[in-house]
Amino acid sequence: MGFFDNHGLSFRQKKALESDRTSDLLGIENANKEAKIPEIESDKEIERSLKYGLEAAPSIGDRTISTFTRESRPPQAGIATFLRTPFLEDVRRVGEYDVAFIGVPFDIGTTYRAGTRFGPEALRRISKLYNTYSFELGVDLKESLRMCDIGDIFTIANIEKSFDQIYKAVSYVFCQGTFPVMLGGDHSIGYPALRAIADNMDGKVGIIHLDRHLDLQEKDMDERMHTTPWFHATNIPNAPPENLVQVGIGGWQVPREAVQNVRKFDTTVITIGDIERIGVDKAAEIALEKAWRGAKAVYLSVDIDSFDSGFVPGTGWPEPGGFLPREGLQFISKVAGVGVCGMELVEVSPPYDVSDQTALLGTRVISDVLGNMVKEGKLGKQFS
Repeated sequence: MGFFDNHGLSFRQKKALESDRTSDLLGIENANKEAKIPEIESDKEIERSLKYGLEAAPSIGDRTISTFTRESRPPQAGIATFLRTPFLEDVRRVGEYDVAFIGVPFDIGTTYRAGTRFGPEALRRISKLYNTYSFELGVDLKESLRMCDIGDIFTIANIEKSFDQIYKAVSYVFCQGTFPVMLGGDHSIGYPALRAIADNMDGKVGIIHLDRHLDLQEKDMDERMHTTPWFHATNIPNAPPENLVQVGIGGWQVPREAVQNVRKFDTTVITIGDIERIGVDKAAEIALEKAWRGAKAVYLSVDIDSFDSGFVPGTGWPEPGGFLPREGLQFISKVAGVGVCGMELVEVSPPYDVSDQTALLGTRVISDVLGNMVKEGKLGKQFS
């Protein structure tokens, strides 16, 4: 008998593996789901690329390749928009789309390590590595959603004026019936973005906020900084503090003033220790119950530093002990599956990033939110 002949012999001889038992595997189930997803938009993209980018040189065997790329291939080429979605120059047409990616290159509200003004650029660049199809979810965002990138908000070197710009931009997109995805930027943008949605919502808005920090102070260094958004957001009449749920909080960077406001406002805080004790699914269930109580919609705010600093070096206030990527993504998927009215991904700071790992995880968070909303019928078209 050869050296390898006896390896795995007991498994190779089991008849059970020759039965339909493999159909229980998600890998097989997801592969079967792919057959139900059309490739209409992908084919249109290639057709447009050949039309506007010219047919390839005669030596190229694959005749779907153009001379000038106008599609998502190859990943190192093309103008960087988020997930290679079309750039919409005329913002007045944003209502024609299901989802709009909005860059908020703002870090004037940063209190220590600046650089998040370059976050939108980094997220767009690394997102070129992604396809719009998720094997696990059985969803192709390109086929299910009309998505566009409307570029960046013109933020000013002044916190309050920039808040006004962000408020106007998000209000406009939201009022057109388009799902806004904000690419931050520091976390101070959470206040004007949430206010834009709440002011245009007939009913209460809940907030699910993932972070290692509470961001619940009234002021920091006499200004409304990235440590203060939820103090001011929960002063909005239809975004009450009892509908604010903060998840992943902990460590040595939580100011006592913010903790005192947890008691004062009666908000809900779920720590990483809670998640370890009760599990991700139960923690998500509690967060959803609190945020949705009496609310018409829920807003999702994800600070990338909610993940353990070993996975997200490129952020302003990294803190060990946060979410592991797999459990953080699991939590976010549970929240998104119920449906959210808008989201922000903030605090990606490229000057401190290593191999784009922080921006890559941020891209994954956004993609998973959209994918789970499509999968659960909360946004776009389904194929089954």
